[in-house]
Amino acid sequence: MGPECHRLVRRHRPYSELVLNSDHSSHSLSRSSWPDRLIRYAPLLFWIALIFFFSSTAASANQTSRIIGPILRFLFPSSSDETLQQYHFLIRKCAHFTEYALLAFWAIWALTRSSHESLKKYRFLLAVLLVLVVASADEFNQSFEPSRTSSPWDVLLDCIGGATMAASLWLWRSWSGRRLPDRDSRTF
Repeated sequence: MGPECHRLVRRHRPYSELVLNSDHSSHSLSRSSWPDRLIRYAPLLFWIALIFFFSSTAASANQTSRIIGPILRFLFPSSSDETLQQYHFLIRKCAHFTEYALLAFWAIWALTRSSHESLKKYRFLLAVLLVLVVASADEFNQSFEPSRTSSPWDVLLDCIGGATMAASLWLWRSWSGRRLPDRDSRTF
């Protein structure tokens, strides 16, 4: 290598140190990469897919009674069939509440780590809106399944589950923020 090449090598800076355009460079460097986004949103997308799987015939009351029924008979051997059916109904409704509470959790978790400030700022509200959209689509999907029933009351229950999780995380964030002023900005 000649002296000309040595001067070029010494003046070379890594890409991260280059300032191409103040507006463009700070904007593009603050964005997360596709692998980061995939990791951030994968649990949320997986959970939505699982919800839509549960809205198929595979998770109908007849199918879940094959698993839940024997457990209930074991736990409550002297209960009547009608009582066991009511317990089964309550378990299924608790599952609705829980699966949409977890949907809100994964949405808030993903949005908290977003590079878009508006998504971070409104993450609790956006999570509840996502729960409403997914719950409505889920019930609409169930209306085409002969083994399933579709009900607006289930959408309401799902939204209550999502809103309960969002409110709980918001309260936890507010409470822990007062106790720990130097908290990490990546928490809920």
